[in-house]
Amino acid sequence: MNNNDIIRRIRYTFNFNDSKMIELFGLAGYQVTRAQISDWLKKEDDPECQALDDEHLAVFLNGLINDRRGKKDGPQPEPEKQLNNNIILRKLKIALNLKDEDILSILELARFRLSKPELSAFFRNPGHNHYRECKDQILRNFLHGMQLKYSESQN
Repeated sequence: MNNNDIIRRIRYTFNFNDSKMIELFGLAGYQVTRAQISDWLKKEDDPECQALDDEHLAVFLNGLINDRRGKKDGPQPEPEKQLNNNIILRKLKIALNLKDEDILSILELARFRLSKPELSAFFRNPGHNHYRECKDQILRNFLHGMQLKYSESQN
């Protein structure tokens, strides 16, 4: 999955307008313009589409965490320079205040079954014996399940 697709799906799921998107970046201490947001949200086949790099997606996800959970006291976390699906899943888990059971039920909404030990392997330290890489298919199904869960509750 690419970062532009991830941010588009999150925007659609929570029905964020451009102003809210700008606000989320601002909550993580980063200023963006409406034009930047627009270029990141364009489809890949649009010549004006700009690739969203890992650092900007990390800033957005940090802003989402701050919006949903409130800012922590002290210095804000530095955005990661490089993201992987495990980090993205962890940030969404934190932002939405999800427990493992919640994530599993969201995946089931997308008709994707995963065991609790398989899920916990995604949140382990990369050097851990039982660490497992979160593949695109799992993140895609999680984002789809999020759409099903959170889009309905907003209507």
